[in-house]
Amino acid sequence: MVLIHGAWLSARSWENFADYFTRKGYDVEIPEWPRKHGDVEELRRNASELAGLGVAEIVDHYDRLVRGRKTQPVLIGHSFGGLFVQLLLDCGLGAAGVALDPAAPKGVLTIAPSTLKAASPALLHPSSRKGSVTLTFDEFNYGFTNTFDAEAARAAYERYAVPETGRIFFEDGLANFTWHSPVELDYRKNDRAPLLITSAEHDHVVPRSSARANYNNYRHSTAITEFMEFPARPHLLMVGKGWEEVASAVNDWLDRVLSDPRARSAADSDQKRF
Repeated sequence: MVLIHGAWLSARSWENFADYFTRKGYDVEIPEWPRKHGDVEELRRNASELAGLGVAEIVDHYDRLVRGRKTQPVLIGHSFGGLFVQLLLDCGLGAAGVALDPAAPKGVLTIAPSTLKAASPALLHPSSRKGSVTLTFDEFNYGFTNTFDAEAARAAYERYAVPETGRIFFEDGLANFTWHSPVELDYRKNDRAPLLITSAEHDHVVPRSSARANYNNYRHSTAITEFMEFPARPHLLMVGKGWEEVASAVNDWLDRVLSDPRARSAADSDQKRF
């Protein structure tokens, strides 16, 4: 299993899921995005290498990690990581993919005001397109931990929040106006691995309307595609109260679809890059 973290977060944000799925028998890997060295404290001290990091470089990084393996791993991504999972499945990789509250691929036209507010620290400053952006605690709390109590929200910020490349927000935000966008994929692809898209009820970054629109775009594909909503959760649904229920639901879904002959057929097909 490969866990792919989201924007403004370190790989440490997967610590609960990593422990849970290791106990379920998975060999869990949590590789950082390219150019992210060290953990939270080091990234906060120096994020200069993130300047200009874009979607294509990140997806290529995970493509190289996964491609050619005798057994394809399960791919689970959160937020932008959920977008990357969809792009990797579109390349023929993964035994199954889970996109937890994913950033939208090209073709999702639903953009909620709360999404724009959550991304505004990057999008309102054009210079960040070639640099990095750091969230204040209040900005992080609005986007990630809005259902947490004050103490838990502050603890999450200190433990998981890191500066982020600004470029990815412009690439995703302008995707529907960009020819050959790096977040473009084939929603009609039939020979990809199973995909689960989730939504959290109180998510400000990827509200249900956006996640559901993402899911609906796959309606013409015969590949396994399912949608799941988690009540009373914020965007950072892998952390905080109730994360075990999220992990358990994902595990049950994986147990079911990985035993489906269609899933095995997709995982065994040629891994092609488009």
